[in-house]
Amino acid sequence: MKMKNRFLTIFTLGLLSAIGPFSIDMYLPGFPAIAESLHTTVAHVSLSLSSFFVGIAVGQLIYGPLLDRFGRKIPLYTGLAVYFITSLYCAFVNDGDTLIIVRFLQALGSCAGMVAARALVRDLFPINENAKVFSLLMLVIAVSPIVAPTLGGYVTAAFGWHAIFIVLAFISLLTFFAVVLWLPAGLKANTEMSLMPGPILKSFWEVAKVPQFYTYALTGAIASSGLYAYLAGSPFVFMKLYRVSEKEYGWIFAFIAMGLIGCSQLNTLLLRKHSSEKITLFALACQMITGVLLLLGTYFDLLGLYSTILLIWIFLGTQGFAFPNTSALSIAPFSRNAGTASALMGAIQLGIGAVISALVGLLNDKTAIPMTAIMCGCAVISFLVLLMGRKIIKSNNPDAAQITI
Repeated sequence: MKMKNRFLTIFTLGLLSAIGPFSIDMYLPGFPAIAESLHTTVAHVSLSLSSFFVGIAVGQLIYGPLLDRFGRKIPLYTGLAVYFITSLYCAFVNDGDTLIIVRFLQALGSCAGMVAARALVRDLFPINENAKVFSLLMLVIAVSPIVAPTLGGYVTAAFGWHAIFIVLAFISLLTFFAVVLWLPAGLKANTEMSLMPGPILKSFWEVAKVPQFYTYALTGAIASSGLYAYLAGSPFVFMKLYRVSEKEYGWIFAFIAMGLIGCSQLNTLLLRKHSSEKITLFALACQMITGVLLLLGTYFDLLGLYSTILLIWIFLGTQGFAFPNTSALSIAPFSRNAGTASALMGAIQLGIGAVISALVGLLNDKTAIPMTAIMCGCAVISFLVLLMGRKIIKSNNPDAAQITI
């Protein structure tokens, strides 16, 4: 692949991967304004975030088989069209319950890009380059937490929260044209694949029972759920407890996201000398230690605004190492059914994320403890899952651990 074509391909894959995160991050500063406009509470509005996660989790299970059966482009175009329409609908809802429902439908459209992007990485690039490509995608994905909340804060202040969803619809339109112009087709349609429930479930089971898949899919999913806990809890913690403005919240969000970007790009350098397995182990150990410090500091009231930001910065920075490596290791054993593997991995990740984000809202006790406790719990559990999973991989097949990227 020529350098120019490679850049445009990775950039387009990054746009597809970023639609979901952008849809999450951009409207976070508007939570108080949305709650006031729809005559509800911020906690109720946060359920629209949970419904979005549920929609992505469910949608990925749908799109995975479709991407393998019809090729990558047709399901992708369909998903982008659904996203465009529902984004416009979100701009004109007049009650909280409708927003929750439409956000679920919006997620069904956005997840097509996320599943297709991961599958196309496996289609278009050699397996030994997958983790590096995922790290480059992280550069695009991680821009969304920098740009989206900041942009969302300014858009809300200047034009109202409705304009946020109009901007998202416009972004999806630009992404559609990028897919048409720059994205290769990837794996051809598998006309022999059945879309009946029985064969589809069997295909998912064939993927799910592979030790390398379930170890790294679960590890990555639980670790990233700490991020979803932060997404759900940070508007309340920063804007209500620490009383920062919408614009200041956007800049805090941007600063924290810089750690994610920096670590994701440092990961590409570390991969030259270290395996994905070793990097993941080290990153999740650091995340666990940071999570414990964050919880203890919150519980004993030892943290202020800046120390809280610093610990969260370190905590989420580890995702820059964990996400690309666990993603690459999860789908490494698969080729022909990479779409199904990608979908199942994403469904696990967003399914757990939906539960976690809902818990933050449901356990809200007017303190930062629910958010930090859940972040800490996710970090500890993911590290333990990784340790146990590595033992299972090696006991089942001593050579399986060598499928590194």
